[in-house]
Amino acid sequence: MTAPARGTAPLGGYHVTFARYGAALALLCGFGSLSPLRADECPNRGQLDDAYCDANKDLVADVPAKTRDPSVIVFAYTPVEDPAVYENSFKPFTTYLSQCTGKRVVYYPVQSNSAEIEAMRSGRLTVAGFSTGPLGFAVNMAGAIPFAAKGTEKGPEGYNLIVVVKASSPYKTLADLKGKRVAHTAPSSNSGNLAPKALFPEQGLKPGEDYKLLYSGGHDKSALGVGTGDYDAAPVASDVFYRMVARGTIKGDDYRVIYTSEKFPTSGFAYAHDLKPELAEKLKQCFYDFRFPPDMVKDFEGDDRFAPITYLKDWAIVRKVAEESGTPYNKVAYEREAAREAEAARKKAAGAPKP
Repeated sequence: MTAPARGTAPLGGYHVTFARYGAALALLCGFGSLSPLRADECPNRGQLDDAYCDANKDLVADVPAKTRDPSVIVFAYTPVEDPAVYENSFKPFTTYLSQCTGKRVVYYPVQSNSAEIEAMRSGRLTVAGFSTGPLGFAVNMAGAIPFAAKGTEKGPEGYNLIVVVKASSPYKTLADLKGKRVAHTAPSSNSGNLAPKALFPEQGLKPGEDYKLLYSGGHDKSALGVGTGDYDAAPVASDVFYRMVARGTIKGDDYRVIYTSEKFPTSGFAYAHDLKPELAEKLKQCFYDFRFPPDMVKDFEGDDRFAPITYLKDWAIVRKVAEESGTPYNKVAYEREAAREAEAARKKAAGAPKP
């Protein structure tokens, strides 16, 4: 199986255990590092956490009175696959970013969505790429300001939610998955959980009711699990799946795609809301001016640059899916996921088998 060509068909240092457990616990305990703004200091907050304000109603945190200009830029990318894979993929860019800003740039390998969001909220991250779904939590719970996405001269590219099964299986449609074992990635994932919950019912399939819903922990883990027979099927992001095929991590011919959604925006890059405005503008310009070298173009399926985005406009469909799936990007929903991640990390640390 090869990825459909764009324009012709749809296509879609922490120690691991300590990081997942510690970050999830920090989130579950309400972060604890930021003080809430008084109501009289903030005329509008929307769904932002109490530590942030959105006076201009653009859905992202306003620049606070006290800003920072770190000497080192700490960069991270969503852990949809092994973080080491992306550290290598982004090496040409992080080298360029250091030259462009005149600052040292460090790649920070995060092991979970909650670890990445906590790192942004606590001030450890300067700029980072977040997965489509978790970006909403990063905005509301960590003050992240989205400004770019991978793309081409035509603008930001997208991806599809696809459902993959083994090519040798009898499953041809979503209806065939009733009573089967289906891997979702994580509660906050757009294509790996929220979109299936919002879109599958209209196809006659209710996640968690019509099939056994199991969380794998990542798109790569879901795809690999289908290949090994641990799961009968899995909804995954098309871009991640086809990158795995291109790298030889999995064999495309071993899989069959039985469902493809409309396009969603891909991962979004965001900087910390409390950066000195001059540094924030410099980061944006450095991202926009950079052109991917051939290896990065290959790794990111033809994307060759970072295109401008806004959270208000470009993530509207994602916010709609989150609301319709019963997982809006608010504190209650996030603490629910943080609790799940904390429990999963606790069990892993104790050596207990996964449920």
